[in-house]
Amino acid sequence: MPASSFSCPAYEGPAYEWVHKIRSENINSSVTCHFRRPLLIHCGHMQWLFDDRGNRYLDLFGGICTVSVGHCHPKVAETLEKQARTLWHTSNIYMHPKIHEYAYQLTQKLPKHLNVVYFVNSGSEANDLAMTLARQYTTSLDIISIRNCYHGASPPTIALCGHSTWKPKNSISSNIIHVTNPDPYQGQWGGYRDSPTQSLRASESEVNKDGVCSSADKYLESLREVLHYSVNDGRPAAFFAESIQGVGGTVQFPLGYLKKAFALVKEHGGVCISDEVQTGFGRTGTHFWGFEGHGLTPDIVTMAKGMGNGFPLAAVVTTPEIAKSLGQTLHFNTFGGNPLSCSVGLSVLEALEEDKSQENSLNIGTYFMKELEKLRSEFEIVGDVRGKGLMIGIELVEDKSSRKPLNSQTMGDIYEECKNEGVLYGKGGRYGN
Repeated sequence: MPASSFSCPAYEGPAYEWVHKIRSENINSSVTCHFRRPLLIHCGHMQWLFDDRGNRYLDLFGGICTVSVGHCHPKVAETLEKQARTLWHTSNIYMHPKIHEYAYQLTQKLPKHLNVVYFVNSGSEANDLAMTLARQYTTSLDIISIRNCYHGASPPTIALCGHSTWKPKNSISSNIIHVTNPDPYQGQWGGYRDSPTQSLRASESEVNKDGVCSSADKYLESLREVLHYSVNDGRPAAFFAESIQGVGGTVQFPLGYLKKAFALVKEHGGVCISDEVQTGFGRTGTHFWGFEGHGLTPDIVTMAKGMGNGFPLAAVVTTPEIAKSLGQTLHFNTFGGNPLSCSVGLSVLEALEEDKSQENSLNIGTYFMKELEKLRSEFEIVGDVRGKGLMIGIELVEDKSSRKPLNSQTMGDIYEECKNEGVLYGKGGRYGN
């Protein structure tokens, strides 16, 4: 493990056994702890986390793609403390400077047509509101999302999710339709993706002079069929897409798929929504927003996670025309855009710029993926290495020929051993592999 000059203060909190007891008896049991002996984290500094025993960990997960500029980043922490001593909270029924400063700076990072911001507190809230906006604007109900996607855990957004594992037995999925996931590694037609590393199934010959992969049109047929057979009057309210599927296992799409999908949905009167909750704020390296890498022009963009570096902050950004439709009804969010969250958001934007985080994502991420690709040549269980910038996934399998997901016991053993070596990362995908 690389050395660190940071000295973490000794843990002085309650005993581990007591914390573990409270966790099992008084905290939502559906939020399961990772690892056989769950970690008790008490301190963080930039890329490092420290447990109650003083062990140091290299955090490759960042609170589920959330800590965008580092744990307890000095600039952000100082900004938060200063604002907390000035004005803690007032709902945006009043004007306060920070929400206006932040709204301006945030929209400067987006295409000119996207200039109206709704501030909320989480990615689920943002996607929930985006669904409302789309339906209010189009007066249609049907919303299309992609199998294997994840867009949140509120009742409306859980319906959007393309993972049965996330759906409680009483979830209602009316007016949500899922289309085939265009997965270059596991999908029926494979595909060539925008990544420094390609699936073993991919061939550059699949890409035409316009930069479109031939498999994109094959996967697009599923969307055409949904519009023809399943969408009321063939006119959807919206099409939802992550630029790279996060919870689904860092799944990218064949070159050209999303751009063609957006165009097709717009032809049918729907709006196109880019979910940037995990891919936004420079994580993919080449662009500030993941949708820019696809050449997309979304009508609505949702964002959260890295936006606040771990502080509860999220937003929906859309056009004045779409925003106007919500003025026909009442809408309010008590905490959305409060002084603390907007101060943090501003500071995160500045820190991203000053630390050259987007450039770092591209350089370090590309190097990392190329090194990980060597493991695929060495080990039969490393089926795929993929991603862009510091949005990286490794798909572990039983063997390369079958691409069958690696069994949970072996996956768990690897996960534990990496933690024991001081490296933390996340598990994703339908099978947690």
